[in-house]
Amino acid sequence: MSADDKNLEPAVSPEERELDDTFVMGTYGRLPVEFVGGHGATLVDAEGNEYLDLLGGIGCASLGYGHPAVVEALREQAGRIWQVGNYFYVERRGELAATLSALLSTTTDEGGHEMGSTGTRWKTFFSNSGAEANEGALKLARRWGEKNLDGASTIVTARKSFHGRTLATLAATGQDKYHRSFRPLPEGFVSVPLNDIYTLRERVERGGVCAIMLECVQGEGGVWNANYDYLRDVRELCAEKGLLLICDEVQTGFYRCGSPFCYQRSGIEPDVVAMAKGIAAGFPMGAVAARAEVADLLQPGDHGSTFGGNALASAVGLACARTLAEGGMGEHVLSVGHHLRHRLTAMEHVVEVRGHGLMRGAQLDVPIATQVVEEGLSEGLVLNHIGDSILRFLPPLVITREEVDEACDRLEALISRLA
Repeated sequence: MSADDKNLEPAVSPEERELDDTFVMGTYGRLPVEFVGGHGATLVDAEGNEYLDLLGGIGCASLGYGHPAVVEALREQAGRIWQVGNYFYVERRGELAATLSALLSTTTDEGGHEMGSTGTRWKTFFSNSGAEANEGALKLARRWGEKNLDGASTIVTARKSFHGRTLATLAATGQDKYHRSFRPLPEGFVSVPLNDIYTLRERVERGGVCAIMLECVQGEGGVWNANYDYLRDVRELCAEKGLLLICDEVQTGFYRCGSPFCYQRSGIEPDVVAMAKGIAAGFPMGAVAARAEVADLLQPGDHGSTFGGNALASAVGLACARTLAEGGMGEHVLSVGHHLRHRLTAMEHVVEVRGHGLMRGAQLDVPIATQVVEEGLSEGLVLNHIGDSILRFLPPLVITREEVDEACDRLEALISRLA
């Protein structure tokens, strides 16, 4: 059955469902489908039904499914060596770090179009996830405060932010709903409203702050944009007070918003950048990068990861980063993302569309987002919602304009039926 057929019956084997429900922790509300294959921006379930994917493995499948560059890199490295540990040099890890340094130093205009380079040299620590990447950023901030700010240790974040599910990254997350039942959380974190430079400055002026940590687009919070002027003001404030500026680009990085990293659209350059998601096209990988003089604050024994930057992850990450950078992905994302925004904005019951590139949030005027996601499977659509009135879109970056039209046609009909 193809994705063109209506009223699909999403498939998951009874045996797999029973095993999962019995032996896997129930930390996710799972939808009743098991994907076993895919190509481009299309997923295939256990019965051969096809679905247009507008979630992209929660923003990880940057090159979609089955991309030859990634498949070949994984196959070739799997036949050589996977893991030796970070006491040794690892092939391709240095190449990947150099590639990331070039991407992080890219400059763009406000529209996300690449212009040049700042020439900054970045050093990278490789991890396995976005939460780990942010943990590394937090440790850099604390070390910076110890060495340069008389022991200042408070990190200011934004309300509605999301930085991970470890205890420290939960404490950094500016959403109380994620804190319930897990208190006491680590101290030294405070959140203020996004895009409110006056409240932020007031908190910094009270003292004890070592860093400001922001998402350029708050993904889990509802796809809320940080204003360009606000980001520039924050950069100026950090420079004035000697604070570190940390950009959490876990969800917005690797051309998700059109530019290599979203902060580049505002013309700023942070001190520390956390990344994951699209870094290796869905293969588990994360990283935290810092300007060389900041990165050098961490010495042997200060931080580590058994699996971080192993040979298999480095090979896949390098293949993905090079393919994204050399394949004109930024302009493709800007063009198709603009078209997606146009189609969503024109839909009845969509009152606002936020985000950049192929990271979009559609605000509905009716609380049907959960139903839309659940019933979208029967329409051959993989969707995502935040609460009852926001649909979030993170499709594979390789999605085409034609596929966006096909998906939006189905989505529009579904919203009209449910509203």
